[in-house]
Amino acid sequence: MSGLCGFIGYGASATDNRAVIEKMAAPLARFHGAPLQSMQGRKSAVGIVASEATSHVFQRDGLMVALWGIPNKAIGQGAESVAAGIAQAWRRDPDALCASLNGSFSLCIVDDDAGEALLAIDRMGVGNMAYQVAGEALVFGSSADSIVRHPATPSVLDHQGLYNYVYFHMIPGPGTVFQNQQRLVPGEYLRYRQGRVEKHQYWRMTFDERPERPFADLKQEFMRLLESGVRDAAAGSEAGAFLSGGTDSSTIAGVLTKVGGKPANTYSIGFEAEGYDEMEYARLASRHFGTSHHEYYVTPDDVVDAIPKVAAVFDQPFGNASALPAFYCARMARADGITRMLGGDGGDELFGGNERYSKQHVFEKYEKVPGLLRRALLEPAVFNFPGGEHIKLIRKARSYIEQASVPMPARLETYNLLGRYGPSQVFTDAFLANADTNGPLESLRRDYGGNEAASLINRMLALDFKVTLADNDLPKVIRSCELAGMDVAFPFLSDDMVAFSGHLTAKQKLNGTKLRYFFKEALRDFLPDEIINKQKHGFGLPFGVWLQHHQPLKQLAMDSLTDLKQRGIVRPAFIDQLVGQHLSEHAGYHGTMVWVLMMMEQWFKQHEQA
Repeated sequence: MSGLCGFIGYGASATDNRAVIEKMAAPLARFHGAPLQSMQGRKSAVGIVASEATSHVFQRDGLMVALWGIPNKAIGQGAESVAAGIAQAWRRDPDALCASLNGSFSLCIVDDDAGEALLAIDRMGVGNMAYQVAGEALVFGSSADSIVRHPATPSVLDHQGLYNYVYFHMIPGPGTVFQNQQRLVPGEYLRYRQGRVEKHQYWRMTFDERPERPFADLKQEFMRLLESGVRDAAAGSEAGAFLSGGTDSSTIAGVLTKVGGKPANTYSIGFEAEGYDEMEYARLASRHFGTSHHEYYVTPDDVVDAIPKVAAVFDQPFGNASALPAFYCARMARADGITRMLGGDGGDELFGGNERYSKQHVFEKYEKVPGLLRRALLEPAVFNFPGGEHIKLIRKARSYIEQASVPMPARLETYNLLGRYGPSQVFTDAFLANADTNGPLESLRRDYGGNEAASLINRMLALDFKVTLADNDLPKVIRSCELAGMDVAFPFLSDDMVAFSGHLTAKQKLNGTKLRYFFKEALRDFLPDEIINKQKHGFGLPFGVWLQHHQPLKQLAMDSLTDLKQRGIVRPAFIDQLVGQHLSEHAGYHGTMVWVLMMMEQWFKQHEQA
């Protein structure tokens, strides 16, 4: 992938340091094939693997700067380059530097003479940066695969990271799958000074929930920001767009056609499985905007072929099955000469588009009922009603009260798959001895409590910026595109659009139970009504369905789970029950856990081979 790597506080000579940095950089170029630029100091080195458009370097007087991403023109004004402008800003005020940057980026600054360094990523977490302290050395990289190649930071698996993976189907930051290795979270920077590390938040999402501005003014500004965001994201590339037929991807496709002055190249994935194929909505959007549309139907054989590749491109276990169709979409575009894909990711989190927002809005109403009334009247009446378990209305009331009584954000995980099975039934005793089963919920509480928004919807959006977007959806798309040799950009996540969404009122995002209220109203004369009113879907993979009928896919899954039994992580008896009983009872539901465990084993296999 494109990215950075480096270290400070280690090494004996520039020659030795160059050899180490070349070894660390190898995984960054494995799929993308971009060239390496490296810089060495006495006890430090920095490498960047990126295309010319996204690579910015500077080295002078012991100072090394490497920036991956879209440059901030203001930083480079009056300097010989963007990186030189960053170097000047670093010398003036290191702690103020990050707040002056915009766009998507990963940044490292190493001052070899002073023994200081700075690491940072952008506000929304499009860029990535992991790091590890080893004695007096700081080792860092856009990928954990780079860090573990440094002599001072060999890989040691972290049980908590693996537990969090099975719980969330990814490993939320700042944690990783390796002991003593951490990741920066969105809007965060790290200062290293003579062996000491400090982390600071240079940006945090804020919400202005004052009375709303006139709709016409908001709509005009929204459309302007959409066009400028798409134009900037596509600049300097042959751009195409993912098109699932949902509101986000359809909007990006339509705006790309408008600002480009020609039919945009759009790409869709379909599945020949009932309930999973949304191709007709993608075709509808393409006809409406006049795009040059391309389709591919993913088959079970494609899934078998891609599983090891997808496991290899992620630097830690990743269980979002939508990565596979995203890869095939990007690969199709790459074959057409497209060099950058535009994704609609972020629209749900900025404007209130997930179903759970309306669901939690309904639960919140119960919290507003006086506690005495709940405890003394409502709950006894519902839970003590004679024969209530046989009456549908009473059963629903009980379920509603039980869920509404769970405090946020734990209520979001009421149906968590690992929670339903029970950790002690899934994991071995030896594994659980080194993992905190309360860790995932504690991390959610920290993230949820980190924003002081007044409304439930905005507190949930702030949580999803971190957990849903930065930890899950963005890595899914970025790594899938990397595997296809494709750059990717996300127009909705421009700094200006993010700030705009923060000034919308809570009601403009969730009006009662109506999702994306402002977003949809603003686009009613732009998007087809059928797309505005459709149910959310996306590039979901019918893995559980195909697992029942496609023998090569079933064999790959069963072989992976059999090998996983030998690692002492998951109980062999649970795996036997999962594939021997649960899967036949409900393939779609239990197939998710088969996928998660299979991808963990495939990650082990691919990285052991590497």
